[in-house]
Amino acid sequence: MLEVMRVIREVVQPAAKVVRAGDVIFRAAAPFTTVYLINAGAFKLVSRSLDGREQIVSLKFRGDWLGFSGIASGRHPCDAIAMDTGNISIIPYDKLTEACARHPEMMAVIHEAMSAEITHERQSLMSVCTLASLARVAEFLCSWARSMNQRGLRADELTLRMTRADLGNYLGMTLETVSRCLSKLNREGLIRFGERGRRQISIPDLSRLEQFVIGGSMMHGQAAVQ
Repeated sequence: MLEVMRVIREVVQPAAKVVRAGDVIFRAAAPFTTVYLINAGAFKLVSRSLDGREQIVSLKFRGDWLGFSGIASGRHPCDAIAMDTGNISIIPYDKLTEACARHPEMMAVIHEAMSAEITHERQSLMSVCTLASLARVAEFLCSWARSMNQRGLRADELTLRMTRADLGNYLGMTLETVSRCLSKLNREGLIRFGERGRRQISIPDLSRLEQFVIGGSMMHGQAAVQ
């Protein structure tokens, strides 16, 4: 992933921008002209229903892209919002396609990024639709840890960049259920809360947490949180 980011900077030479929590990268229905590569930070994609309800549909981290979903219609289908301080590369889409035409290896990079995004969204949907609440939260932490490892970052110490309410919105459960699930995972020794607060989460044994998720997926909808 670091190599991908290096290639993008060298070939496209994008502008960089520092963002802070709450900054909006783009709004739903805005014209699609630009894609963004995340160099640092965490971002959420938010869709809104006709009656104004918000749904977090995706979370993005270092090495991920923002904006590809606007290619088909020519407009962004959702909002992209920073969840903490970060840095993004701003890449006009026409400049990116020109670079791909000149450098075939760039096209492979873009196709890989799009494929990874599709795969991740499908896995997230499977988790929400098939796992009980406790296993769903555990799978979210496993997925996050694996993504940090792929990015060359520490995977056994995670910092939640979102509120419990946002996490519940993303996973399709209430804030209270998220809190109960995290507390139960902590009591079981599958995770530990850091000294600086409950947003600091350590995973002593990722393989054990993954096995817990596998067990939860076999519960066939039985309640995992009493």
